[in-house]
Amino acid sequence: MARPGRAKLANFLASLSREIVLHIGANDRVFVLTGAGISAESGIPTFRGAGGLWRNYRIEEVASPSAWRRDPRLVWEFYSMRRQVAAEAKPNPAHVALASLQRKLGDRLFLCTQNVDNLHEQAGSSGVVHMHGELFKSRCDRCDRAPFDDAQSYDPPADLPICHCGGNIRPHICWFGEIPFQMETIYRRLGESELFLAVGTSGVVEPAASFVAYCRERARTVYVGPEEPENRGLFSECHLGKAGEELPRLFELG
Repeated sequence: MARPGRAKLANFLASLSREIVLHIGANDRVFVLTGAGISAESGIPTFRGAGGLWRNYRIEEVASPSAWRRDPRLVWEFYSMRRQVAAEAKPNPAHVALASLQRKLGDRLFLCTQNVDNLHEQAGSSGVVHMHGELFKSRCDRCDRAPFDDAQSYDPPADLPICHCGGNIRPHICWFGEIPFQMETIYRRLGESELFLAVGTSGVVEPAASFVAYCRERARTVYVGPEEPENRGLFSECHLGKAGEELPRLFELG
């Protein structure tokens, strides 16, 4: 027979478990923002890890328009390295949980990521908005040619790739000083959502760090990740833990 103290503790833990479930109503719209933390659980180093250095270069020195103008070969070396690392990564349970939730909610779920890898797509998510670009795509730096799949270029090119217009082919990435992609769509969906869920974001990088402030008056705002984000005070709830452990048990559909 369980002791009264243990029974009380068990009941408390059960009630706590019920409280952390996120109920999603039959008509609720959900905005999900994912950051480097969710990809880190798949083995992709965070963008600002190791002091933000690569071969003694600060990340800003190899991820900016000025770096591209100054030394495009160095920029390609950096992104070829990132492609090699990302190509070996596989989705983790957090990616799978979000893909499963999307299948249930359909277009009521809007998935926006700060990450440039394709782990969400590998897990089965579709229509993912990569606000900072896509690592396995490239584009021309001169003409309006659409970004194209370039997943096989894992090694730095011997010669800089050239577009048919004569411009240089660059990684399809939003660099420091550039405007993130699809911002109009992002803010429209933020304004329509009843639940804002941020997963593994630092709460430092703008404009994503301000998304929670934009929608907190109308939406339930929830953070999931191993560490508190810098903008923790803007969230109504904060669930600390690995996203791969927290997300699969977090949702309840109405």
